[in-house]
Amino acid sequence: MKRTLNAVTPRYAWTVLAVGTLVVFGALGLARFGYSLLLPSMQGALSLDNSGAGVLATVNLAGYLVLALVGGALAARFGPRIVVSLGMTCVGIAMLFTGAANSYFTAGIWRLLTGVGSGASNVPAMGLMSAWFGPGLRGLATGIAATGTSIALIVTGPSVPRILEALPKSGWRVTWYAFGAFSLLISALSAIFLRNEPSQIGAEPADRRTENHARDFTKPGKLQWSLVYRSKPVWHLGAVYAAFGFSYIIYMTFFIRYLVGEAGYTGQAAGNLFMLLGWCSLVCGFLWSGLSDRIGREKAMALVFSIHAVSYLFFALWTQKAGYTISAVLFGISAWSIPAIMAAACGDVVGHRLAPAALGFVTLFFGIGQAAGPWIAGAIADSSGSFKGAFLLAACVAGLGCMGSLLLKPTGHPVEQGKMLRE
Repeated sequence: MKRTLNAVTPRYAWTVLAVGTLVVFGALGLARFGYSLLLPSMQGALSLDNSGAGVLATVNLAGYLVLALVGGALAARFGPRIVVSLGMTCVGIAMLFTGAANSYFTAGIWRLLTGVGSGASNVPAMGLMSAWFGPGLRGLATGIAATGTSIALIVTGPSVPRILEALPKSGWRVTWYAFGAFSLLISALSAIFLRNEPSQIGAEPADRRTENHARDFTKPGKLQWSLVYRSKPVWHLGAVYAAFGFSYIIYMTFFIRYLVGEAGYTGQAAGNLFMLLGWCSLVCGFLWSGLSDRIGREKAMALVFSIHAVSYLFFALWTQKAGYTISAVLFGISAWSIPAIMAAACGDVVGHRLAPAALGFVTLFFGIGQAAGPWIAGAIADSSGSFKGAFLLAACVAGLGCMGSLLLKPTGHPVEQGKMLRE
């Protein structure tokens, strides 16, 4: 009987991965980046200036920050399945109420709770890949899961502007309602299909050829939290992740706003470029996360940060259609690589049982950078009359992320990481 279950394991690992990808689709692609598409309409309906729009993004990211840390620890303690399911339920309900908001204050409350649910679901879902995939496939698996965001951009990029055009006054509300309903469906699928680890069905992780290296650093029956919170490699990963959070969120939050408000794009044209970014980002999970399995997490992250920095510079300085398009393509082909590589690196460093807790902890740093980015970018735009300075700042911070990545000790081999943690 055990042999039969082991034979089935690789297939069920891909089922877990498929549901995890849907979780990322809802928790990030809809709950976070849907705001970018709806921002111009929400600004008009709720009388928001750029700083106010930035604050709404910031409170959403602050909610994500808190629950990413707590959610990762809860997932390590109680299992990702229940945490992810409850998190997606919170996301769905909060987005439904965002659509019903009639003031800046109420919109802020529901954007905060949307972030809470996103953090509680996305981080454990990504960390779950370390339990179901061995080191030889771990980077690829987390990269595929990260493409949930790409799929969301592809779907929403062309469709949301059409809804807004057809329903000028209520289109943004209708869109939030649709996002919320679909997120509740994802919650149900998570509860039905996710499993905390292969042993729940008497099986082994996928990628059995690397089983001798896919060991856990925790003692049986006991979670060694010091491997997470006192680990120098984990803190270093967190610092690098903060640079990504700060820089990319400026680009993504104000992408549509900049193109429509300063570059002369129509809403539909900006949405089409957003969709192009999404199509290009479909390859990033396969390309960079798989590459990190071969060349090391640190080298792969450094390459991604370099591409991001060039993308932000082009967006700010090459003020022609070609510049904006190349910027979107460059960002797209590397867009969600850092979170995927980071999830794999956390599994390498602390083992699969503590991977959600480690990912949640480094996401604390990511969240601080992410929460600060829109607020600072909005303030720069209000004071200077343009978002160009904000994109230049994002490029500088991405450069710092590249340097920080190169200073990381190799994170691609879990046995060596086990030795590092004990030093």
